[in-house]
Amino acid sequence: SLAGKIVVVDVWATWCGPCRAEIPYLKKLEEEMKGTDVQIISLSTDAVKDKEKWLKMIKDEKLGGMQLFAGGPDNEFSKYYKVNTIPRFLVFDKQGKIVTIDSPRPSNPELKALLQKTLAN
Repeated sequence: SLAGKIVVVDVWATWCGPCRAEIPYLKKLEEEMKGTDVQIISLSTDAVKDKEKWLKMIKDEKLGGMQLFAGGPDNEFSKYYKVNTIPRFLVFDKQGKIVTIDSPRPSNPELKALLQKTLAN
């Protein structure tokens, strides 16, 4: 369902202060990219026991994008892309190829510039 879209994957957890600090910037980026072929996926690495906390935070913070639960830091995605620290932002192009597995955070204007450049290609 994401074919033809530029995908930004935000790997995060509810307990991660730096992750939470990026939420307002991620929301702003999502708003600025509305109407483009950019899809933001937020992938929670919270432990399975904290799934309810994650669901509550999605609701309380009115988080947009596609919200997925990976079920702990040892999930397959994190292992495959060697995500050892969070927050981590990964960008994939319209063909699903990796643009970067360590992109700038949404609080850095370079992420929006990277997305615009990738959209133009």
